[in-house]
Amino acid sequence: MPQLAAPASPPTVYDRLRAQILDLDRVPGSGLTERKLETELGASRTPLRAALMRLEAEGLVSRDGRGWRVSPIDLGEIAQLSELRDAVESAAARISCARATDAEIAALTAHLDGFDEGRSNDDAVRAGTEFHVRLAALSGNHFLADAVDSAMTRLARARWLVVRSEEAWEEHREILALVAARRPEEAAALIHNHIVGTHDRLVAALGADARMLRGRGLSIVV
Repeated sequence: MPQLAAPASPPTVYDRLRAQILDLDRVPGSGLTERKLETELGASRTPLRAALMRLEAEGLVSRDGRGWRVSPIDLGEIAQLSELRDAVESAAARISCARATDAEIAALTAHLDGFDEGRSNDDAVRAGTEFHVRLAALSGNHFLADAVDSAMTRLARARWLVVRSEEAWEEHREILALVAARRPEEAAALIHNHIVGTHDRLVAALGADARMLRGRGLSIVV
């Protein structure tokens, strides 16, 4: 008889708190107390503190005296993360042109083709992150993919607030086509233009809406 798949593990305290922060259920700049989180999440102190320390390393929370707070959305950090992405993803694209197998490229192409552009912003942000991480992973260097994953995590809340661009999804397809054609310099150049364009759209939207966002209680650092 065929074996049944093992049931999925329930989300950890870290998974639940991280999802709440990225989905803006925990407002940027808001305070967090361990005792209140223990009650809200049904968590004991040790795993909760471990989760908070892990989230601190990801830049999603910071210490605030004896407590914690959800990190504000920082436009200066966004600019620095875009510079990091530009350097890392451009290098990864060049390497991927030499190392990625046809099967790996075909799998990522299927991921793009399977995306439903009518899905929610949450789905779009997650799918966009997955594309960029998997594209970097085609290099065969997990440090490059890990760096992209970390940068995209720190950008996730800001990207969620900005209406997604269909132009960006078309650029994803063009970038992958250049990797498939083994054209490293053109792929790197298009990655650069894509990241710069995405950054410009994101900062313009956040800058234009900063007053409205603060009115919703979202902390924006300009």
